[in-house]
Amino acid sequence: MNRLANASSPYLRAHADNPVAWFPWGAEAFALAAERDVPVMVSIGYSTCHWCHVMARESFQDAETAAELNAGFVSIKVDREEHPEVDAAYLDAASAFTPHLGWPLTVFASPEGRVFYAGTYFPPAPRPPQPSFRQVLAAVREAWTERRDEVDATGASLSEALAAAASAPADAPPNLDQLAAAARTVAAREDREYAGFAAGPAFETPKFPNTPALRFLQHPALSSDVPDAAAVASRALAAMAGSDLHDAVDGGFFRYATRRDWSVPHYERMLTDNAGLIEVALAAGDEASATDAARFVVDVLQLPSGGIAAAQDSESIIDGVRNEGGYYRAANRSGLQPPALDAKVVSGWNGHAIAALAAAGARTDPRFLEAARWAADAVLESNVADDGTLRRASLEETRSAAPATLEDYGGLARGLLALARATGEVAYAERARALVDLCLGDDGIHPPGGGDAVLVAQGMQSHAVPTDGASPSGPSVFAAAALDLWRLGAGGRYRDAAESLVRAAAEVALSSPLAHGAILEVAVGLAAAPRQVVVVGEADAEIAEAARRVNADVVAIVSPAQAQAFAQAGFELFEGKVAQGGEATAYDCRAFACALPTTDPARLV
Repeated sequence: MNRLANASSPYLRAHADNPVAWFPWGAEAFALAAERDVPVMVSIGYSTCHWCHVMARESFQDAETAAELNAGFVSIKVDREEHPEVDAAYLDAASAFTPHLGWPLTVFASPEGRVFYAGTYFPPAPRPPQPSFRQVLAAVREAWTERRDEVDATGASLSEALAAAASAPADAPPNLDQLAAAARTVAAREDREYAGFAAGPAFETPKFPNTPALRFLQHPALSSDVPDAAAVASRALAAMAGSDLHDAVDGGFFRYATRRDWSVPHYERMLTDNAGLIEVALAAGDEASATDAARFVVDVLQLPSGGIAAAQDSESIIDGVRNEGGYYRAANRSGLQPPALDAKVVSGWNGHAIAALAAAGARTDPRFLEAARWAADAVLESNVADDGTLRRASLEETRSAAPATLEDYGGLARGLLALARATGEVAYAERARALVDLCLGDDGIHPPGGGDAVLVAQGMQSHAVPTDGASPSGPSVFAAAALDLWRLGAGGRYRDAAESLVRAAAEVALSSPLAHGAILEVAVGLAAAPRQVVVVGEADAEIAEAARRVNADVVAIVSPAQAQAFAQAGFELFEGKVAQGGEATAYDCRAFACALPTTDPARLV
């Protein structure tokens, strides 16, 4: 029975014809494992993961290996981008067995969901010290049948350890002195020769953009205590833009470089990286790089539906042979078939793109603003379930069964708020507020339903503070959206929500700031008084253009009617703000005090 052919994930569909009897993630597979009294093998990857493709060709497409899996296991295939909660939970569990976490992630669990062994890529033949995948299967099967007590004990102790990993939140969010110290720690990790951040004291590779850390350093509230912070981000962006990590033909940036000087990239191009780098470039005043990355997002990743694809693969077929990066290295790629898109539309990731494109459209090319609007309308149409809750993703006409995560609710809300500020359309802000409200309950902050039902039932949820790697984690982006709502005057409960998430992560984030840039950026936003600039009047007025270049927490350009609509919808920032004398008028509020309204662009600095 082919259970993956109609999946909402291109990654799962790519495995539909494997001889392995795959199940998608869900309770059915664990129930069957209990009925057969066999362990579960969970294989986690994603569509543009090179070594995932390699292991698939070597093992999952091999009839003999598949026969062993089918006889002794129930096998589950998971797209980590569709089920990030599942990925996070099993990464936590896998860390007990291997220090080299990554994808493909291969996990063995009991029918009750207790992990008792895990690893990453396993080759088809032994490569000491690595065993072959079939050797691993044999050893796991032998342990399950001959030494069940040991297996059960391992699974039980691991589950207890994961449950105990949750720590109490700090009593207060970090203050500016603590955050400045964290920024200095991040800045000190700069690779002074090639820019960006070293992976260790010996400048290990690979080398990633790490946009959340760059955005943290760019926060204007840090500039007086850490004068070089923003320059670290600017140097990293300039180095990447001038390196092989940047695609000079189609625009945009590749996933990471395998050399310290940003050369020899891994050629997949991710929506999350490029959305983040658009915002880094705008904050750095580099509109050329912002336009370049936005051009890639719109011209390559945006789908006919308006939604934006998750990624573009690194591999293509050239002269009948699968080639890693050959399309991008070709002197003339015009006659070549481009690498495939991972065309699933992820709610939170589209939110990142909507925010970035809205900001780029306001500052550079208006077509990016229209692309942001198109994407927002598409996601609200395709990824909202019949009960009004959000789904994690969709593919063509298929809406994913995966529930949306905090990253999706927060990411899409943040994008809609950016779009509302750029267009003046309050409906987007109202939809954003509704998404955030769905996650605010008396029992804490979580998506409707409390997360993945299978993980909840098994007690396997991750309790670790998530890192901000290629993009902000769920708690980080949700906190950012809640903070944005407070800055727009939606009410103090949203600031409280942001603060609670920051407090929960504070200890870990301050001790390892390079890996937690997004939550630290929100923490700065809580510790520093906001600056809010509202212009009421014509969008093309000179003072509106000046406002768009102000480095403020809120910049909103609205017509008099739109200002009134925002105020009536409960966004108090807009109350009483009018175009004085019929001229476009700016209201500049800093540290909770507003200057007199002005029509003079020179007053906005």
